[in-house]
Amino acid sequence: MKSRRMFWQIAEKIEALIKSGTYPPGSRLPPERELAETFDVSRPTIRESIIALEVKHLVEARTSSGVYVLEPPKNDSESEGSDISAFELTQARALVEGEAAALAALSISEGELATLKTTLEVMESGVGAEKADREFHLVISRATRNNAIVLAVQKFWTLRDTLPQIQSAYANVCTQSDKDRLNEHKAIYTALKNNDAQAARTAMHAHFNRLINALFELSEKQALEEVRKKTSQTRDLYSLRHLVG
Repeated sequence: MKSRRMFWQIAEKIEALIKSGTYPPGSRLPPERELAETFDVSRPTIRESIIALEVKHLVEARTSSGVYVLEPPKNDSESEGSDISAFELTQARALVEGEAAALAALSISEGELATLKTTLEVMESGVGAEKADREFHLVISRATRNNAIVLAVQKFWTLRDTLPQIQSAYANVCTQSDKDRLNEHKAIYTALKNNDAQAARTAMHAHFNRLINALFELSEKQALEEVRKKTSQTRDLYSLRHLVG
């Protein structure tokens, strides 16, 4: 993965200070010059970092006043899970489903293997691939003979299918890698068929590792685009072209 841009690294450091309470909600961030000295970067880098934080709704730049830390959004019972990111869900799935695959490899039935093979054929056809993908993972969870694991995997898929931020992220990466997804599922199936717990765990982890890396690349691309847009708007606002043109 490409190294992250400097302004984004600084933005993440400031975000960490905000979350730690160093800069609490309502407080004003130190002046641009002071931040540049603190992080040993140029003032333009600090400006871009602040823009990145504005895009994430963590701070607000107020004309002739400074940059202020915003209050975090409040959660309520109707927004359960709304703060879960695609990264968090994918990591959780990797941890749980990796072990589920290892456990399933020791107890999976011939009937369940046949069902998995059918889902692979559907994925390869390209028609109904998403539904087949879901069934593939649910069959493996049931093959563990552990109802708690089944419930956990079902909940993961509910979050995947109902939270807008996760729907959007997954849609953008899954549709671009159908071949990779199919090959990864085939590797999982082969390990299960061979009753090889370690290979099943490794294959499942490889599947989610590729997915989370794709999510990171997409996230960084979108963040850079938003920062460029915000920078362009700021440049237009303070441009002196009308004075020197």
